[in-house]
Amino acid sequence: MIEAAGAILGLLAIWLMLCDMRSEFAGPLLLAGGVLLVIAGMAHAHDHGRPGLDPWFKALTSRAGALCCDGTDATRLDDVDWESKDGRYRVRIDGKWIDVPESAVVDGPNKAGPAMVWPVEGYGVLTIRCFMPGSMS
Repeated sequence: MIEAAGAILGLLAIWLMLCDMRSEFAGPLLLAGGVLLVIAGMAHAHDHGRPGLDPWFKALTSRAGALCCDGTDATRLDDVDWESKDGRYRVRIDGKWIDVPESAVVDGPNKAGPAMVWPVEGYGVLTIRCFMPGSMS
């Protein structure tokens, strides 16, 4: 709901700027849309049905010591979208298999259940900040 409101405000602001109609409202609408999208991302970061896991999520770190949870969603993976072979993991994101660096693996039990990955995209390259294997149930 919040995501839809943010998208609508953003589109309205762009339309106003393109039409040069009341463009003084475009900046505040873009800002409001952006804020709503950020709030929506934070609101979905963890399972609201299990709020007791919030402190656990916020404390997750990779083997390299990187905090996994920064207020954005982990991508939950179906069992067919990750695998382990010879002690190494790989994940399928947007149809492409990506090797998980050992330093990105989160050790310890997965209290949430399904495998999760925290992908980071920058300069056109997708990397893995954290990966937590699931139970493959």
